[in-house]
Amino acid sequence: MILEAAGLSFVRGVAKVLHDVDFRLDPGEVVGLIGPNGAGKTTLLRCLIGLAPPSQGDIRLNGRPLADWPSRARAGAMAYLAQSPDCHWPMSVERVVALGRLPHLDPWQAIAPGDIGAIERAIDATDIGHLRHRPVTALSGGERARVLLARSLAVEAPFLFADEPVAGLDPGHQMQVMELLRGSANSERATVVVLHDLTLAARYCTRLVLLAEGRVVADGPPGVVLTASNLARIYGIAARIETHDGALMVVPEGLVAARRPLASETIHVPA
Repeated sequence: MILEAAGLSFVRGVAKVLHDVDFRLDPGEVVGLIGPNGAGKTTLLRCLIGLAPPSQGDIRLNGRPLADWPSRARAGAMAYLAQSPDCHWPMSVERVVALGRLPHLDPWQAIAPGDIGAIERAIDATDIGHLRHRPVTALSGGERARVLLARSLAVEAPFLFADEPVAGLDPGHQMQVMELLRGSANSERATVVVLHDLTLAARYCTRLVLLAEGRVVADGPPGVVLTASNLARIYGIAARIETHDGALMVVPEGLVAARRPLASETIHVPA
C-alpha cells in the first residue's frame, strides 16, 4: 500500500495549523515527524488517518481517496496509537490487546486462531505477558503505554501511526518501543511516529519530516535533516551532531535566537 497526501491545509478556528503539506509513505519506511511544540505534527498525523479531515488537499490510500474507504477497511489498514490515551474500563490487559483485532472481525464473530496468534505476537513483542490478567486501570503509566502499543500492533495493519509512543517510558523501554516500530516496517508495512527525542528519531527512523508553524521545512534522511543550522533555525538551540558506532546523536548545548522559517524558505532535502 502507498499513502499520498497533497496540498494539505487544516484550519482550527481562526488559526491555520497546516499549510500546503505534501506527504508520501511507502512500505518499509519508518518516518519520524519532528518539530517544536505546536508545529502541527499531531494534526498532520490525524489528517493522514482520516480523524481530522483537512480543510484543503487530497489524501489517497492506494490511489483511492481516503474518504471513500469504508471505516472498517480503513481501520484494518491503519493502526493508530494516540498521544496519552486513557483507559477507563477495568478490562484485563489481554482483552485490551485483543481489541486490536476488531477491524478483522464481523459482528459477533468469535476470535479465530489467526487472531489469537496476532494477539500473542503483540503481547510478546511489548514484554507484557506477565501483566496479561491484570486490569489495565491498575497499571502504571509506562505499563499502560506498552499495553496500548500492543493493541495497535495486534491490528497488524500495513500502516502504523504512533503519536509520541515513548513519552513517560524509561530509557530501556523507549529503545524497546522504537526497536518494535522499526521492526514492524517491512516490504508490506510502514510506520509514522511523532517524536521529540531527536537522537531516538535519528537512530530508528529511515526518514524525518521536520515541521515548523504547520509547514514541512525539511524532509529526508536523518543525517541531512538534523543539521546544526536546522536545529538552530527551527528549535532555537545550539547542538552538536555526533556519530557513535554508526548512530547519529544530537547533543543540545544551549539556546540561540531562533528565526522561524517563512513558506518561501522551505528546505528541499534530497532523499
